[in-house]
Amino acid sequence: MDVTKPICNFVTSPPGLFVWKTQAIKSSQCSFMVGNKVNFPIKKAQRVGVTCKSKKQGGALHTTCGADKILVANRGEIAVRIIRTAHEMGIPCVAMYSTADKDALHVKLADESVCIGKAPGNESYLDIPNVLSAAISHGCTMLHPGYGLLAENVLFVEMCREHGISFIGPNPDSILVMGDKLTARKIMKKAGVPIVPGSFGLLQAKVGGGGWVKHLAKEPDEFVKLLQQAKSDAAAAFGKDGVYIEKYVQNPRHIEFLVLADKYGSVVQFGELDCSIQRRYQKLLEEAPSPALTPALRKAMGDAAVAAAASIGYIGVGMVKFLLDERGSFYFMEMNTLSQVEHPVTEMISSVDLVKEQIHVAMGERLRYKQEDIVLRGHSIESHINAEDAFKGFRYGPGKIASDLPSSYVNPDYVVPSCYESLLGKKFWFSLALETLISYLKLTLWLFRALGNPGSIPTLLPSMFVPWHFRKCVCSKQIISSSPCCIY
Repeated sequence: MDVTKPICNFVTSPPGLFVWKTQAIKSSQCSFMVGNKVNFPIKKAQRVGVTCKSKKQGGALHTTCGADKILVANRGEIAVRIIRTAHEMGIPCVAMYSTADKDALHVKLADESVCIGKAPGNESYLDIPNVLSAAISHGCTMLHPGYGLLAENVLFVEMCREHGISFIGPNPDSILVMGDKLTARKIMKKAGVPIVPGSFGLLQAKVGGGGWVKHLAKEPDEFVKLLQQAKSDAAAAFGKDGVYIEKYVQNPRHIEFLVLADKYGSVVQFGELDCSIQRRYQKLLEEAPSPALTPALRKAMGDAAVAAAASIGYIGVGMVKFLLDERGSFYFMEMNTLSQVEHPVTEMISSVDLVKEQIHVAMGERLRYKQEDIVLRGHSIESHINAEDAFKGFRYGPGKIASDLPSSYVNPDYVVPSCYESLLGKKFWFSLALETLISYLKLTLWLFRALGNPGSIPTLLPSMFVPWHFRKCVCSKQIISSSPCCIY
């Protein structure tokens, strides 16, 4: 598709009809949507041998890709990341985009591209009929969801399978189980994985990602009011008002273990990430390995992560999250059934392309690694590059970017849309020595500036984390609040 031409002609039709009409998606691909059920004509993706020759620079050039073509069902830096690995494997990719992303880098890098709707997410990237129509009409046999958006949508995964499209991720049952915090806690307890004891203190949403709905009742007379607030917030964020109560762990570290599992019951883990540098319970910086873990504690937590994945028959890449208290006790928090933003940190210290392993597993292959084959070396840190203004309350700042952003999906003069999340890219550092790594980080941040419209992107300061906290292992999830002197 020529992305320089006008895109997405809109038509009107009766309620319930699939109304998008583009150069690649035909309205006959999806007929009606009634309630939560989408009625597609059953048309499964056909696996036929083809020779893929991309007309786009950087495509899967002159490679015989046999059976597969991947729809990259995401945008931004993760879409670029998936396309890069797929091309290295000789697999062509189809990029989907909204009208706001017609000039985005992932659209230019893909072998084919298709517009799926207007700028708002619920009219494009979250519109299941449009996404599936893009996959079917372009003959995609596989679909990579990236992270966020539809990556943990059970209905979407089931519909992909019904139409013969291999979802590069876990089975819907695993997503469903880990998406319900109470069910997940029960399964983890049965599997011998430590969980935070239920007690007066922290109220959390029963479903949804960690950090979005949390309320701390410090005094008994606050409980009823905060319980109602938590239920209201949960309903607004996730459509369900269920909450649960657990003991509040003071000054915890946030430790995650990345796991990889195949369809034959094999599970391995690739070590931990320390994600304790956060703002409003959202991660801003990740480090591997964690300076807080001893070899014995690292093994115990790694074994628990493997047990967690094995207990639900997990398939693919996932992230098992733990809280580590000041006494060295750890507790299962949740499992994200997808490849997370920070997976490149693990790739750096393990020298394993995890997106490639995801694709191999989705193709039905056995794991290519045993636990003893995974050797971790060096230190790695990742920092998020967000379109936020640290000096104006971290306000989201859309606008034009005037300079290049390394390790991101944007170029000079790229216009940051106003309708998506603030993450623009990620910056990574790697070194065999931690002190050298921190020096690289500070030097890079002095040189790195994103200039554009006022407030479009924060200035990253060399004091983006407090070095004394970081080096002395006393940082916690509460170190960053709203002060720009620490992050951004």
